[in-house]
Amino acid sequence: MIKLSVLYPNEEGKKFDIKYYCSKHLPMVQEMTGAACKKIAVEQGVAGGTPGSAAIYTAMGHFYFDTIDDFNASFVPHIDTFVSDIPNFTDIAPVVQISEVII
Repeated sequence: MIKLSVLYPNEEGKKFDIKYYCSKHLPMVQEMTGAACKKIAVEQGVAGGTPGSAAIYTAMGHFYFDTIDDFNASFVPHIDTFVSDIPNFTDIAPVVQISEVII
């Protein structure tokens, strides 16, 4: 399984509208990627690794695909649409990673 993680660093003075992200952006991604996107998960940071520290990321979105080919065929053709929607929910530059899920 392949996981696309889109991580939004927790930066002072930046905005992130989790309601828009969950109710508008993610449904759009799911619709456009169709059955190839097997699962989506969203996390909202609440704290860092030590007591009282801030979360490293304000939010994270994870998108799961069976294979890298499924990801490339269903997600990549729509990347411009997905990226153009980012200013509607945040002014944070996302960090993107594609991983193979081992366990």
